[in-house]
Amino acid sequence: MPNRPAVRYKFFMMQFTRRNFFAGSAALMIPVGSANARGDSSQRNLLSNAWPADSIAGHLKPRSSFHPLPTAAERNDWKGLPEDLREAALHTGESQLKTSWEVLPATLFLEYRRNGNRSDYEKVRDDRRGKLEDLVIAECVEGQGRFVDEIINGIWLTCEETFWGLPAHLGAQKAGIGLPDVSEPIVDLFAAETASLLAWTQYELGDSLARVSPLIPERIRLEIDRRVLTPCLTRDDFSWMGFSGRPVNNWNPWISSNWLTSALLIERDEARRQAAVSKILRCLDNFLNGYADDGGCDEGPSYWGRAGGSLFDCLDLLHRVTGGACDGFSFPLVHQIGLYICRAHIYNEWYTNFADAPARLYTDGDLVYRFGQRLGDQLMMEHGAFAAFLRNKRGIPEGSIGRRLPALFNLAALRQAPRSQALLRDVWLPGIQVMSARCRDRSEKGLFLAAQGGNNGESHNHNDVGNFLVYADGQPAIIDVGVGTYTAKTFGPHRYDIWTMQSAYHNCPTIGGTMQSAGRQFTASNVRYHADDTSAEFHLNLATAYPAEAHVEHWNRTLRLNREKNEIELLDEYALQQSARTLTLTLMTPCNPSMPAPGELSLALPSGKPVRIRYDAGSLKPAVEEIRLEDARLRASWGDRLFRILLRAEGPALKASWTLRFTQ
Repeated sequence: MPNRPAVRYKFFMMQFTRRNFFAGSAALMIPVGSANARGDSSQRNLLSNAWPADSIAGHLKPRSSFHPLPTAAERNDWKGLPEDLREAALHTGESQLKTSWEVLPATLFLEYRRNGNRSDYEKVRDDRRGKLEDLVIAECVEGQGRFVDEIINGIWLTCEETFWGLPAHLGAQKAGIGLPDVSEPIVDLFAAETASLLAWTQYELGDSLARVSPLIPERIRLEIDRRVLTPCLTRDDFSWMGFSGRPVNNWNPWISSNWLTSALLIERDEARRQAAVSKILRCLDNFLNGYADDGGCDEGPSYWGRAGGSLFDCLDLLHRVTGGACDGFSFPLVHQIGLYICRAHIYNEWYTNFADAPARLYTDGDLVYRFGQRLGDQLMMEHGAFAAFLRNKRGIPEGSIGRRLPALFNLAALRQAPRSQALLRDVWLPGIQVMSARCRDRSEKGLFLAAQGGNNGESHNHNDVGNFLVYADGQPAIIDVGVGTYTAKTFGPHRYDIWTMQSAYHNCPTIGGTMQSAGRQFTASNVRYHADDTSAEFHLNLATAYPAEAHVEHWNRTLRLNREKNEIELLDEYALQQSARTLTLTLMTPCNPSMPAPGELSLALPSGKPVRIRYDAGSLKPAVEEIRLEDARLRASWGDRLFRILLRAEGPALKASWTLRFTQ
């Protein structure tokens, strides 16, 4: 039975149109296992084939002449930034001068092993990194040395840390989790991020630091080398690299982008620098080889920023350091990976949040814009310009320094760029079996449907095969709850004890009390998709997502958006191998449901028309649970509560079908 929270009952696409975003014509029925969906991608090796190791030396600018951005010494460039941006950076830097450097004691590090808490350590660590970054930006803007001493304090404290990464990521060291083993440097996401922060600090302010003491830039170089550059160059067994043959995820391009930054800016030995770039290309190939031709990100839209988004960071650096000779943006697959963030968009800050993603997402608009600019894709550029100003009306850049620095110098252009939400009418990503459809292109009005097939062994997986979303006029009605604050349990053997990971808390059936199971073998089958000007339809069999104890022969689910009627129809047709006491359909919603009449539910949206759900009252009996939310990450999307609608069939027939209709 579900682990319940506290409740209170009450393809390559070389040519495409804006409307149909994969496989040329969305009217084609595409079985997901076909070559159009996945193809033979395991050995593409696009980057290393295009630029093999023996050719890298002929492409790379030497470190001494690599100049990706203005340094702090180039005062005209920094003085030319928008005045409000300069004022904001100085204000933030001055505020940081008034704060103290927090300590990172061993006992705080040990909390992860002792009680599973990772947030306490991460907050202090992130505050320290954020303070150093803010001080560096402020000094670059002002250029008078006022922030240099405190920057040196931050550099020295960071260099004295035993481990630059997170307690939760120590599983890669032979000593296991607990405390870091200084004799075995492990390269995780945030060790690499820290190396990049220090590398950019040295690039921007190296002369100012050396005037205080030449030991400061030398210490930066030594620490980056021993913690990141040498381990990455000499070891092949970090799982994120992908050389073991196991699938990789966002860790691969995310770490690679920071490794590449550090190698290009810090490594003095040109032969080692070239070797690092060559190995990074092979690592990135392992990432790209795991993608279908449609570029769909199975980790969801929030992780796209560190999957496809970090791929952009890598390719952009490579483009700069080779003067455009190495142009990874020329590959159609890279274009598709970039477009995913537009395809996942619903309206304003809402995205199709399958996997570990919040529904309410403020994506990095500058990143999307610059990615689109490299690709020559107007849709991405316009959507990026829109997203850049959605939460911050001035578009003041935030985030890691490797993205913040180029964003500073892009802000003036971004403010002048055309802005437009993606709002694509139809999306079909057969590689990850995700579809979405709305009534009209370029409009949030009316009903929006998104659904997924896939399997329950994907990166950042939830057990959610057959899950779907319904939005009305851009507002959430039927939702994917998302994921709570990460703890040791989130990525441990008890992940699926967490209610947000379970199919019974997604919009899926529970069969005789049995939920879906985790693992790649628990998958959708017989997946089909069709869309045209009048409708969009998605069909799949959910039976193989359930374990044997569900005793289900087939569970065919069809979801159909009728554009002309502004109606979504859900048809579930099943056959059981033996009788079940109950069958339950779950619907998760942020709206307080009412029951105006038998066979009807009404979801009141904050504004606009309510969404009405009609069902067969003779077969299904409704119940509603209120779920109080205590987790800060969930509350950021949904507020203090959600509702779980349960439509139950008691003593159901071995074979039957029922239909739900969603209307406004």
